[in-house]
Parts: sequence; structure tokens; C-alpha cells
Amino acid sequence: MTTAPLIAVVAGEHSGDLLGAGMLRELRQRYPTAEFIGVGGPLMQAEGLQSLVPMDDLAVMGVAEVLGRLPTLLRHRRLLISTLKARRPQVFIGIDAPDFNLPIAKRLKAEGIATVHYVSPSVWAWRQGRIQGIKKAVDHVLCLLPFEKSFYDQHQLPATFVGHPLADEIPMTWSQHEARNALQLGEGRLIGLLPGSRKGELARMAPLFLQVAQQLYRQQPELNFVVPMISAARAAQFKALHQRYAADVPITIIEGQSRTTMAACDALLLTSGTVTLEAMLIKRPMVVAYRFNWLTFQLIKRLFKAPFFSLPNLLANERLVPEFAQTDATVDALTQALELQLQPQVEVTLQRFTELHQQLQRHANMLSAQVVSEFVDKTQ
Repeated sequence: MTTAPLIAVVAGEHSGDLLGAGMLRELRQRYPTAEFIGVGGPLMQAEGLQSLVPMDDLAVMGVAEVLGRLPTLLRHRRLLISTLKARRPQVFIGIDAPDFNLPIAKRLKAEGIATVHYVSPSVWAWRQGRIQGIKKAVDHVLCLLPFEKSFYDQHQLPATFVGHPLADEIPMTWSQHEARNALQLGEGRLIGLLPGSRKGELARMAPLFLQVAQQLYRQQPELNFVVPMISAARAAQFKALHQRYAADVPITIIEGQSRTTMAACDALLLTSGTVTLEAMLIKRPMVVAYRFNWLTFQLIKRLFKAPFFSLPNLLANERLVPEFAQTDATVDALTQALELQLQPQVEVTLQRFTELHQQLQRHANMLSAQVVSEFVDKTQ
């Protein structure tokens, strides 16, 4: 190496921070003097990333929500583009957040800077015409899901299936008894509620989840409920909603430790997203529900082409877990589905979870860093 490489990475939310941190750790092994700049959360910053703007400012989801934050998002994007054009990193890696990252990548690629996108946009599921824009913005795509690479192969865009670092990190079996002991949770049937990590998402989903808990509790008062919250702020927000919607239901709130909390449970009610993959890897029965902002849903329902929206079902290409969106996500439907997840027949589903876990174990951090390093080495 003749110079210390400059590597730019932009993650838009906590799941991206996790992906980026593992990749940066591997890159640091290859390039001990490398400088990392961009946007990331505490995990990426712990690996040496200088975050130019707060990652939480980027963590918005849905058309209406983005419109409300548009001035801030555009200001941050302009800053990143101008900084990276001036600094000229060896490679730019956008992690997920395609609506934010791909325009940056396109501008940088036009300047001759190599660009990688980590986490394929769901272009195979909706707005397939985006592939042409992705090709103009990105030199290489790092895919988490096995079927994504074949889509990019068909469109002559280089891509690598790297698997998912969570599949490498989460053990194949996780003792429920040990998880309960670690969290000082008692015996008895335990239902985990995971209504989201973003402020707006929690405001939208927690009332529904609390009403489901209330109905279950009235039918089966021996049930216990636990809710992991990502931060003190989200815990305080959930406590207020709990008092408003289901004050009579005893619920234990745990700050952090969401995976251990899931491992302690007999069944889970959760929102769509990476958390469904975590639940699958931990091998716990689940019900997935999501309600979008009205405007966002009107757009999605016209454009979405995939048969499922939850990751376990997409991976399996079958309805492994119950999933309910928008008006289908009712208190009665979710309550009935959760009751079924407590039955013995879910063992067949858990075996499929194990098979999918094995499919995703590919040393993702190492593979992603290997692809990035090929671009870095070309410029040295």
C-alpha cells in the first residue's frame, strides 16, 4: 500500500450500522491505516468512522414521513456529496437507504469514484424500472438474499451474494432458559412485542400491539408480556402508550437486549423489517404486522409485486409465518394468529428456520470487505 486509503460509508439506520460495523472491522484488518468517513451510528463509529451528520436524521421511512424531513435530508446529502467529491475516497459504500444513497452514488460515480451498494433495493419486488438508475449509480451490489444476485445477473450489473452477518453472529440454537435467566424473567408463557424502533413507527404500531396484548391477556391471564426498546427515549414513549391503551396489562419493558428478549419468548408479535430476520435466526414463532402511513400505502399497493413482505416468507418463497398489512392487521386477526403460534405444530416452521439460517451463513463481513478491497486496491 502506497497511501492510507480513504473509504466512505453511509448507513441510514441501526440495521445498516450493524452491517457497516462488521465490514469496517474486516477492512481495518486489511488496511490498518485506512480512514473511514460518511454516516454511521455508534457501532460504525466504534470501528473508526467519522460520521459527518447524525445517522438518526436519515432514519425515516415512508413517503409522507420523508416529505416532512426533506429539507434536512437534502441538506445532509448536499454536504456529503460536496465533501466526498473534494476528498475523493477510493470507494463509496451506501448501506441500504437507497433513496438517499443512490443519488449520492450516481454523482460520485460520474466523478470516477467507485461505488458499491450494500443491501439490494427491493427492485425485484416493486418499481423494477429502477434497475436502470441503479446501474448508472452503482458499480457493484452486495446482496443479503440468495435470489437477488440472479436478478442483477440478468441485468448485467455485478453483484455478490454475501449472506447476512446476523446469520454468522446468531447461534444456531439459543437457550430460552438461559435468555430468561439473563433478563431475570420468570417462568410461564411469554409473548414478546416488538412494535418498531423509530419514533413514528412506534406511534403507529404500538397501540395496535397493545390492544392485541390486552385481548390475549383477558383470554389467558397467565400470559406474560415483554417489550424490548432500543433506547430510553423509545422506552418512555412506549410507557406512555401503554398507560393510554392497555394499562391493565402487565408488561415488562427492557432497554436494549432485543435479541436476548426474543430468545426468552415463546412467541413474538413484531413489525416488518430486519427484526423478522433476527426472530427467524433465533428460531422463535412469530406474527408479522405492519401499517404504513396512508399515502405511503396507496403508492406501495399499486407498485409492490412480491408475494410476501416479511423476510422469512421472502427467503422461503412460501408463507412460513403469518403476515398482516394495513387493514388486514386487525386486533382479532393478530390475536388469533398469535394463539396459533403457541401450538406444537410450529415445530415444523422452526425446522425451516434452521435451514434458512444455514443458507444465509456465508461470512458476510469478510465477503463484503473482500469486494470493497478489490476497488480500493485498483486505485493504489
